[in-house]
Amino acid sequence: MLRIRPAVAADVPVVLRFIRELADYEKSQHRVSVNEELLRDSLFGETRRAEAILGDVGEEGVAFAVFYHSFSTYLGRHCLHLEDLYVRPERRGAGFGRIMLSYLARVARDRRCALMEWSSLAWNEAAKQFYLHLGAEAEERWMYRLSGRSLDQLANRKE
Repeated sequence: MLRIRPAVAADVPVVLRFIRELADYEKSQHRVSVNEELLRDSLFGETRRAEAILGDVGEEGVAFAVFYHSFSTYLGRHCLHLEDLYVRPERRGAGFGRIMLSYLARVARDRRCALMEWSSLAWNEAAKQFYLHLGAEAEERWMYRLSGRSLDQLANRKE
């Protein structure tokens, strides 16, 4: 039985471990620069930027999700944006991902969010099929990202 609970400050090392496992799975370890201090400040600081939930079976952590509120200009309302959802590979197929998403859907509904949204990597066909099976609608979009030197160059550009 999966028990879902909001992460607390003492869970920061667990959340960080899940983030690193996810990055390993996505072959993106080179992009991870977060540490416990940054994570603690973002999740539990004076201005919380995101929230995390953990999925446990007994004493074993098997899943996590990180989410935050975004805003839809078309709808004029806030939305729940799921940044990451991860179930440990050896625990997949037991319905834990669906249970985690169901929990987050209730959070979105209870907070009166207009919608819940997320993205997945284009190569992750299993995730795509899982989400479509749940009734999610896929949008054709490209996601763009500025970071590091590119972000600094644009920020420093004088018009």
